Amino acid sequence: MDFKNKVVIITGASSGIGRGAAEYLSSLGASVVLTGRSENGLKETASKCTTEFLIVIADVTKQEDRVKIIDETIKKFGKINVLVNNAGQGLMKETMKATMEEYDFIMDLNVRSVFNLTQLAIPHLIETQGNIVNVSSVTGLHPFPGFTVYCMSKAALDQFTRCLALELAPKNVRVNAINPATIVTNFLQAQGLSDQLAKEYQTKGASLHALGRLGTILETSHAIAFLASDMS
Repeated sequence: MDFKNKVVIITGASSGIGRGAAEYLSSLGASVVLTGRSENGLKETASKCTTEFLIVIADVTKQEDRVKIIDETIKKFGKINVLVNNAGQGLMKETMKATMEEYDFIMDLNVRSVFNLTQLAIPHLIETQGNIVNVSSVTGLHPFPGFTVYCMSKAALDQFTRCLALELAPKNVRVNAINPATIVTNFLQAQGLSDQLAKEYQTKGASLHALGRLGTILETSHAIAFLASDMS
């Protein structure tokens, strides 16, 4: 796979799957636009990239920041070839225990921000006949108790992916998603779990996987790169 002369925007690039995708796509020759809220995290990601990069400190739940991501990318690189919608967050709470504020936050981050950032990127992707890769979750395909809001948000993202793929196919713009199960990241700690509880959850998750182990960031990076590549 060759990403030379390709410009790739990756949201949530300060850690986890986003960082891994940025590092791997850079190794394939892509110029990467790293976005996220953590300046230190983005700088650490940038230090692992071997090609030209742009850091855009942004909160994708804010309209002005979504516009900034697109504007600064075009200002520096003049084009967009790939949009990787990776930024997201989980919520481990039963329906009766989740607050409406938590519901609004998860739906805003996991669905609304993706919808609008994609809207802003589409005209540029049509120009380059580029593509979109959404990072969804196995929870978008299967129900899990205690994850209702998160499952709803990822199911919505999956349906958005399907609908948009049909809309943009005539314009030669592909839209795909990956749906990882439990991956070795700090995703659970970001939801407030202690390292011990996160480890226990990951151990349980590994036992449910057909291969009997957790997925890795490198594996998700390979999947993202394949879907974003011309050979896809």
